[in-house]
Amino acid sequence: MRKFVKGNEAVAIGAVYAGCEMYFGYPITPASDIAHAVAEYFPQLGREHLQAECETGAINMIFGAAAAGKLSMTASSGPGISLMQEGMSYLAGAQLPAVVVNVMRVGPGLGNIGPEQGDYNQAVKGGGHGNYHSLVLAPASVQEMCDLTMKAFELSFKYRNPAIVLADAVLGQMMEFLTFPEEMKVKPMTDGWAVHGDHETRCNLITSIYLDNELQERHNWALQEKYSAMQVEALAESYLLEDAEIVLTGYGTSARIARSAVDRLRDEGIKSGLLRPITLFPFPTEQLQRAALAGKILVVELSNGQYRDDLLLHLDRKIPCQVDLINRMGGNMMKVKDVVEKAKKMLREGSQ
Repeated sequence: MRKFVKGNEAVAIGAVYAGCEMYFGYPITPASDIAHAVAEYFPQLGREHLQAECETGAINMIFGAAAAGKLSMTASSGPGISLMQEGMSYLAGAQLPAVVVNVMRVGPGLGNIGPEQGDYNQAVKGGGHGNYHSLVLAPASVQEMCDLTMKAFELSFKYRNPAIVLADAVLGQMMEFLTFPEEMKVKPMTDGWAVHGDHETRCNLITSIYLDNELQERHNWALQEKYSAMQVEALAESYLLEDAEIVLTGYGTSARIARSAVDRLRDEGIKSGLLRPITLFPFPTEQLQRAALAGKILVVELSNGQYRDDLLLHLDRKIPCQVDLINRMGGNMMKVKDVVEKAKKMLREGSQ
């Protein structure tokens, strides 16, 4: 089955097929269509949908649902996600699975409702207090808005950890054909850790507080080991990298612009390729090192270089590679021709 839908509606469809049982949220542009679609679909399937009084209330409702072993989800945009950060830290500390969708808009503060990618650090580096990480997936199409929402539920329950679907205003509002998943996912078993209010789970404990310093440190080390184990889940798309002399990289909407620039450069006889991270945490480090062998990487992003800085952090210093940045902010979009010219400039400077 195929349907022409917005990216935001594709998120709701993905949640349905993932088996999401409960949605708690508060509307905010440009993410509101997710709540609207969920409000239409969930009641028909006997699932729960509730508009919370605010984003802080929504994330704490998610905590309660997750503690009971329910597949739960919320969605918002920058200002709302900021209000959820304490709850995100609690979810990670208590090792609870939940999915949070962030359809990024311009910041800081209220900014405006245009597209931006300024929430990268907030999502990838934790955002809230403490030594924690969320799983972060970055769709680049309406199809992936659905598919990666489903993947977020899968990984969230596999690792008992919050997972973020990090999209942006363009992906949320654009329309493309969506091919529906073939079948509903089976609900994962939760008896071993959740609190179901029955005899079998009465001894399960949901907590993130250990008043003894040694126990709290041990808990933190266990979390770090879990985050390291997540590296096997790192995903990236490679496009025309085999003979590339310059690699363009970006995620989400920026990756779509970068791919068009790669095609245009190829048309002009310039060997270029694309590296698109699909998971931002865990970061696709191995794929990056292979791409860096080209010697030149141009980062394309709608922020102040947050993704570029993370790429540099993961890049093997033993690989000689020039990394440059082309970016826009404030809701402005880059033109493909500007990315092409930037790439040509890097190649010219390297040949001098």
